[in-house]
Amino acid sequence: MDDLVTLLSAQGAAVVFFATLATRLGAPVPAAPFLVIAGGLSVGGQVSFAAVLAAALVGNILGDGAWFLAGRRWGYRVMRLLCRISLSADSCVRRSEAILGRWGGLSLIAAKFVPGVSVVAPPMAGALGMSNTRFLSYETVAALIWTLGFLLLGRIFHAAIQDVLAVLSSVGLTAAAVGTLVLVAFVAWRYRRRRIALAADDIEHIEAGALREAFAAGARPTLIDVRSAEGRALDPRAIPGAIGIALRELPVELAAFADGRELIVFCDCPNDESAIAAARVLMKAGLPRVRVLAGGLSAWSAAAAIEVDEEALPAGAPDIAAHPA
Repeated sequence: MDDLVTLLSAQGAAVVFFATLATRLGAPVPAAPFLVIAGGLSVGGQVSFAAVLAAALVGNILGDGAWFLAGRRWGYRVMRLLCRISLSADSCVRRSEAILGRWGGLSLIAAKFVPGVSVVAPPMAGALGMSNTRFLSYETVAALIWTLGFLLLGRIFHAAIQDVLAVLSSVGLTAAAVGTLVLVAFVAWRYRRRRIALAADDIEHIEAGALREAFAAGARPTLIDVRSAEGRALDPRAIPGAIGIALRELPVELAAFADGRELIVFCDCPNDESAIAAARVLMKAGLPRVRVLAGGLSAWSAAAAIEVDEEALPAGAPDIAAHPA
């Protein structure tokens, strides 16, 4: 810990900048502790408060700005990538959509303090078409609030911070080992919860190809798109005839499906988590014919692309798959 204090005293602004930038880009680097310690050191003049504040602001804007531009360029694919590596991938998507849909530009401020959402909000804002000027305005205010909060916390409790650092320095390797074990236990617990949630032995699935064949044969099951309104706006792909009902709104819409019709629910989320959750809601309400579209909207789009490619083959072209060399 003495090394950290020495480093911050000598290169406070640079350390805070790189830690903040790494955090905003999604790296597992905790920027908040650096800011709190830097705030405490600024009381004694060991660190320039203004320089650290400016460094953190620039790190925030550059990191979030990079994701904002990525969202503008690649849209929903960026959110899927970011949330797929999360231990709570689908809740990551849902929370991000809910925050942005409810608060608009102010969501960039709220997201700074919501774990798992802070990295996703900027690309989502870009994908939904927020202007550069509006994003920069909200981002600057959000970064200022976030940075000042931790810096002032460090200044207020600077004496206690020095005591904590002294204790940690004396404990040394033991503290690091205990902290690592706690982190590993937490990750294992979250992973186990996710695997339990993904267990879908009670849910019947249908493949995209089979659903397209059923359509071609004249079957007309009711399709329910359980993505949020924000998610549907973010990704305009759709299955013809599907009804858009967000997962959180589904319980109040159950009466509309009480006639026993066949229901197929889908989403565009990691591991079909929202669709599985929706199927359980419908089945718990006593609806007997409920299935989940395996792979969701992406699988449907992929099946459609395959059909287009097959239709593009010239008449009489050999079936390579059926007659391999």
